[in-house]
Amino acid sequence: MNFPVLGVTLFLLFQVRTFLNTRERKPTWDRWLTWSAYGLIGLFVLDQIGEANGKFEIRATWVAYVVIAIVIYLTYIGSRRYPPARTLLLAMVPFWLVLVTSSLVKLVLPTSVFNPYSNFFESAVGFGYVWVFSIFFFASRQRKTYRKEVEERKEKEEQERRERHLLEELVQERTQELTQQKAELSRQKEELQMALNELRAAQDQLVQREKLASLGELTAGIAHEIQNPLNFVNNFSEVSVDLLEELREERTRPAPQRDAELEEELLSDLVQNLSKIQHHGQRASGIVRSMLQHSRSSTGQREPTDLNALAEEYLRLSYHGLRAKDKSFNASFEAELDPSLPPVSVVGQDIGRVLLNLFNNAFYAVQQRQQAEREKDTLVGLAYRPFVKVTTRQTPIGVEIIVADNGTGVPDELQQKIFQPFFTTKPSGSGTGLGLSLSYEIITKGHNGTMQVDSIEGKGTTFTILLPAV
Repeated sequence: MNFPVLGVTLFLLFQVRTFLNTRERKPTWDRWLTWSAYGLIGLFVLDQIGEANGKFEIRATWVAYVVIAIVIYLTYIGSRRYPPARTLLLAMVPFWLVLVTSSLVKLVLPTSVFNPYSNFFESAVGFGYVWVFSIFFFASRQRKTYRKEVEERKEKEEQERRERHLLEELVQERTQELTQQKAELSRQKEELQMALNELRAAQDQLVQREKLASLGELTAGIAHEIQNPLNFVNNFSEVSVDLLEELREERTRPAPQRDAELEEELLSDLVQNLSKIQHHGQRASGIVRSMLQHSRSSTGQREPTDLNALAEEYLRLSYHGLRAKDKSFNASFEAELDPSLPPVSVVGQDIGRVLLNLFNNAFYAVQQRQQAEREKDTLVGLAYRPFVKVTTRQTPIGVEIIVADNGTGVPDELQQKIFQPFFTTKPSGSGTGLGLSLSYEIITKGHNGTMQVDSIEGKGTTFTILLPAV
C-alpha cells in the first residue's frame, strides 16, 4: 500500500468523524469509520510484510480508494444539514478522482506507454495532496466560523427563550391584573348601572313633578276658561226656560187666539239657544280633555294636530293661570296664526307641554319686568305694557312657531346655559329648571326640529321652534 494514500485516508476518516460529530449524532457511522481506520492499518501492516512479493500493494490501495469513496458519500449525506461539510466534499472529490484516475491509467496502460507520462500523473497526485490539505484547512476555518455562528444563534435563541419566558410571566401577571381590573370594572359597572337606574327614576319623578307643576299653574286658568262656557250655558238655559214657558202659555190659548208667528219665533230662539249651549258645553269638555292629556304620560304616537288651536288654547290658559295668582297683573297677548297651516304630524301632548312652558316663562318674564318698572316709579316704567305674542307660519322647510315677549330678557352669558337641565333664573323654589331642557329635548330629539332663543336683557325674549316637514 502507498503510505501517503494510507495517511490521507486515515486523516480523512478521523477528520470526517470530527467534522460530522458522528460520536454523538451518528454512532453507527462513528463505529464504521473507526473500524475502517483500524482495518486499513492492518492491511498496511500485511502489505509491508508481503512487500517483497508485491502481492498486496494494488489491492490494499484500492481498498483505501473504496473507503475514501464511502467517506465522500457519508460526507455528502451529512452536508445536507451541515454546510461546512460541503467544502470538505470540495477537497475530497477532486483528490479521489485524481488518485483513482492515476491508478487506473497505470493499471491499464502498458509500462512503456505510461512511463513517459508518469511525471504528469505524479505531479497531478502531488497537487491533489496539496489541494486536499489546503481546502481542508479552509474547511476547518469555515467550521469554526459556523460553530461560532451556531453558538451565537443558540445563545440568541436562549436569550429569546428567556425573554419569551419573561414575557409570558409578564403577560400572565398582566392577565391576572386585567382579570382583577375586569372584575373591579364589572363591579363598578353594576354600581354605575344601579346609580343610573336611580337617576333615571329620579329624572322621571322630576319630569312628572314638572308636568304636575305646570298643570297646577294652569288650575286657575282652567277654572276661568271653563267658567266662561258654563256661564253661557247657564244664561242660555235660563233664557230657554223662559222661552218654553212663554211657548206653553201660547199653546194653551184657544186656536183662534194663538199667534203662529210668535210660536215659530219662540221655537227658532230655542234652537239657537240649544245650539249655543251645545257649543259651549263642547268647549268646556275640550278644555278638560286637553288637561287630561297634558297630565298623562306621552305615548310618543304622532297624530295630525291643529297647532293653531293648540297654541291659542294654551296661551289663554297660561295667562289666566298667572292672573289667578296675581290679580294686579294684566298683559296683552296676541295669537298671529297662519290660517293656511294644515294639521301637522306631531305628538300633541309633548308639543302642548313645550308651548305651555314657553308661555308660562313669557308671562312670568313680563310680570317681573312690570313689577320692576312700577318700583322705579318713572314715566317710562308706568308706560310699560306687558305683551306676549305667538306666531305660526308655514315655511318651505317646515312649520315655524315663534313665542315672543317684551319681558326682562336673558343676559348673553346665560343664553348658552338656558337649555341645560336644572338651570333656572327664577328664585329658589319657583322652578325646577327642567322646563326648557325638556322642551328642547322634545323638539330636537322627539321631532328632529330646532329650538333657538334670541334675547336682549331688559328688552325681551323670542323663542323660535322649527318642526321639519314630514
